[in-house]
Amino acid sequence: MENTTDLRTTGLRESKKLRTRRQLAGTALELFLERGFDAVSVADVAAAAEVSKPTLFRYFPSKEDLVLDRFADHQDEAARIVRDRAAGQTPVGAVRAHFLAALAERDPITGLCDHPNVLAFEGLVYSTASLQTRLAHYTAREVELLAGVLEAESVDPLAARLAAMHLVAVRHELGRENWRRIDSGLTADEAHPAAVADADRAFTMLASGLDQALPIRPS
Repeated sequence: MENTTDLRTTGLRESKKLRTRRQLAGTALELFLERGFDAVSVADVAAAAEVSKPTLFRYFPSKEDLVLDRFADHQDEAARIVRDRAAGQTPVGAVRAHFLAALAERDPITGLCDHPNVLAFEGLVYSTASLQTRLAHYTAREVELLAGVLEAESVDPLAARLAAMHLVAVRHELGRENWRRIDSGLTADEAHPAAVADADRAFTMLASGLDQALPIRPS
């Protein structure tokens, strides 16, 4: 049996690491939004957070990860949606239903959110070339996880990867288009009908091809 003191110590240590991680990311984001991403160095962030550069790099491998690390929380989302889909539902149908529900909730991950903090964050990401380049790392992991779920359902590896790439790309591009609408001055409520129409069109395009190659969840 594990020592309860050891478990408590481990729990406290992990909580401290999480707090430090959040503090670093929060401090960095404030500086980036205030001065611009390229105008702030890692040394600036470390100094503002009162830690050393080596300490900062123990938590975040790159300057870009200080901003994009929150995307890691969503990397397994598409894979989880497909893996846990209802009986009789196709992978495309499951991702489509989830995205439409997220639009209705104005989930920031859909781009259909007009909260000032969300708009500022998305504006930073979409306007910074190095962040866009680094974002590809997170997207690749998202595709990998989803392809793994499809392969587990006996989809051949190439078809699984192609399907995963298309599904992930559609989610991301719809989010970007929704952000453009909000950035142009529309409210989330005003942009919602067009966002739903775009999502329906995009997933219908996918379904007409991918659903012929991907399995329906058996009853």
